[in-house]
Amino acid sequence: MNALYLTIPIALVISFGAFYVFLINLKSGQYEDIEGPKYRMLFEEDKQEKPN
Repeated sequence: MNALYLTIPIALVISFGAFYVFLINLKSGQYEDIEGPKYRMLFEEDKQEKPN
């Protein structure tokens, strides 16, 4: 029973930390375009410069 007094606050701190990191990433736009990168990878053109 004494272990619960230690593990519950630690679990709450970890979960609030994870939620805070999620909010920071959400505000920075990390999850705005989740479809674009997979299509961009398929249709990416080779950008090699030709020697003169």
